[in-house]
Amino acid sequence: MDWSPVLISLRTASLSIMVTFFLGILAAWAVVRMKSKKWKVICDGLLTLPLVLPPTVAGFFLLYLLGVKRPIGKFFVTYFGIKIAFSWSATVIAAVVMSFPLMYRSARGAFEQVDTNLIDAARTLGMSEWNIFRNVLFPNALPGVVSGGVLAFSRGLGEFGATAMIAGNIAGKTRTLPMAVYSEVAAGNMERAYGYVIIIAAIAFFSVVLMNYGSMWAERKRRYDRRK
Repeated sequence: MDWSPVLISLRTASLSIMVTFFLGILAAWAVVRMKSKKWKVICDGLLTLPLVLPPTVAGFFLLYLLGVKRPIGKFFVTYFGIKIAFSWSATVIAAVVMSFPLMYRSARGAFEQVDTNLIDAARTLGMSEWNIFRNVLFPNALPGVVSGGVLAFSRGLGEFGATAMIAGNIAGKTRTLPMAVYSEVAAGNMERAYGYVIIIAAIAFFSVVLMNYGSMWAERKRRYDRRK
């Protein structure tokens, strides 16, 4: 069995969650703090859009923006010599775009469930917004944030449609586990396809177990901090 799809998928999902985790939390915090309901609805719709779009459509938009003949893609090729489309970087971008809404929605939901009385009390004590986020909002929302991170990682690991559009199916370069399963089935190599399916199912199962343990740990930590 060719193990390069496994390594490519793990590298892609790991790097994408590093980006998505922080961007999703910051975006959720910014939207929760918005006073205008109108702008909050608009921003939420834009940030959640990749979640409701078919992955191939999202991948088409990425290809339209980052193709070598498009302004952004051409800019990177001309000034930095970097070709984004149909490279490993494109698999990371596709994973980030498609997994970001899960991280954002989970973090936003967790932030909105935090007792507003705690935040008001912190403001009354003169704490800055950053200190309120760091010491009050984020610790109390940690279980939901952890769950969102694991879901985003799993989504990045299993991304197929957007990856196919923007990164292609290049063996040893952009062929992730889902792409490998598709390629082996198309070629009639069912045994290899079964092997890849078992691997990605095992990783997904481990991610769900990790999410549950992470949520329990975060909940225990939150209760411990409250007792202190």
